[in-house]
Amino acid sequence: MSLGDDQEGSGGYGGTGQTRTHLPGGTDVYGGARRPGRSSSRSLVTVVGVIVLLIAAIAFANRGGDDSSSSEVGAGGQPRTTSTAASGETPVQATANGVPTGFAHDGQGAQSAAANYAVSLGSTSMFNKATRDTLLQTIITPARVAALEAALDKAYTPEFNEALGLNTDGSAPAGYTFVSRTSPIGTKVTETSAVATTVDVWCGGLLGLAGENSTNPVTSSWFTITMKLEWTSNTWKIVTHSQKDGPSPVPGDDKASSADEMAKAVEEYGGFTYAR
Repeated sequence: MSLGDDQEGSGGYGGTGQTRTHLPGGTDVYGGARRPGRSSSRSLVTVVGVIVLLIAAIAFANRGGDDSSSSEVGAGGQPRTTSTAASGETPVQATANGVPTGFAHDGQGAQSAAANYAVSLGSTSMFNKATRDTLLQTIITPARVAALEAALDKAYTPEFNEALGLNTDGSAPAGYTFVSRTSPIGTKVTETSAVATTVDVWCGGLLGLAGENSTNPVTSSWFTITMKLEWTSNTWKIVTHSQKDGPSPVPGDDKASSADEMAKAVEEYGGFTYAR
């Protein structure tokens, strides 16, 4: 789950708003929560999530004049092939507070930074104040950190964590595994100027509690995060960011995994360092 200052709703394929999901052992997921439609608890999470996005928008609101120009757009507004092809560059090796660092001061470096920052903003670290503040101090431009910390303190409340089925401090209850992951699918530079670069990151996300009696089973989503980055202290930092739904693929016929399978996968499969 990633935070931003704009989120657009979306229906199903062809406007039907319907998906197809095969469930393990019949029709129940994690001991009772049904997947054909959103549960009431899931709807509550969605509503609270929207509130989080709006509060984050206040902290991130900083819209100045637009003196940027695009360097990755070709004829007819289509992206150049070089903007979507893998570069073959070696991913960065250094980290700061668990976040990759040492990105190049160019468009490729900005895309790599944005992809890695999307992963961080969608991680479980955002649900605990101590780890969240450390993360924000690492990836947000210094002038914006204090305001964003204050805004997110009002968003990530004990009540918000409880709505997700978590303990008030953002940890998972005994017997459950909390899943919050963002996986970038691709990136593109949309605007560049002498002082800033804007990058779109297309992502898939997972959010929920894996456990036999969970009423918030792990579900997937698709969204695009737009980040405006500036070069400061010899690295890229986030100035503003926003999020919108999609692009979303047509749901397939995959069978939903059991709680044990999902928890085991999250514990055994680590995340990636992303680079162009």
